[in-house]
Amino acid sequence: MSNLTESTLNPEKASYREVIPAGEYWLHEIKKGQTLRILDMEGNQAADTLFYDAKDPENRYSASDTIQRQAALYLTTGTKLISSQGDELLTITADTCGRHDTVGGACSRESNTMRYAHDKEHMHACRDSFICGIQHWGPDLGKRDITCNINFFMNVPVTPEGKLTFEDGISAPGRYVEMKAERDVMCLISNCPQLNNPCNGYNPTPVEVIIWDQ
Repeated sequence: MSNLTESTLNPEKASYREVIPAGEYWLHEIKKGQTLRILDMEGNQAADTLFYDAKDPENRYSASDTIQRQAALYLTTGTKLISSQGDELLTITADTCGRHDTVGGACSRESNTMRYAHDKEHMHACRDSFICGIQHWGPDLGKRDITCNINFFMNVPVTPEGKLTFEDGISAPGRYVEMKAERDVMCLISNCPQLNNPCNGYNPTPVEVIIWDQ
């Protein structure tokens, strides 16, 4: 499933813009009807992303429900992002990358230690950023609220045997994905700090987030 489409929205008319440095997190509410763009500024930067119903954190993005509803493994224009309770959270309305991963998950210090033999105490990871972000949203939220995430701009092919492989990215500088919120949603992005596989081209870089009211 790949459907490259450009946006008609003008960034100069956006209501909100912010650059997320590599390795940092971003937490923001996207109101129903608003459009969110995630822009890959320098190319091949993985933007690990979680979505929640803003009024009910237990109703959050579900990879399995999204894959089943669209009968496709990758995300692109036209994909509806489905929650754990079967609700439509957002719809991808424009995509100049082509496809995005929803099965590879987020890096953690434990997985970095297992895969790359690094000391987990000194290796920052997306799971750390997610935990910081979710706790900033609410003191009662924590590790158990970090569930399956989307890896925007990340290339994770699935082999015929069902194995995942992390390959060079298919994005490039200036490519983006846009989503229209179908209800009020909370968006939590970890701009991935991973240095050890090709998801960031071994060089993590910033991404920009842009929001339009209509």
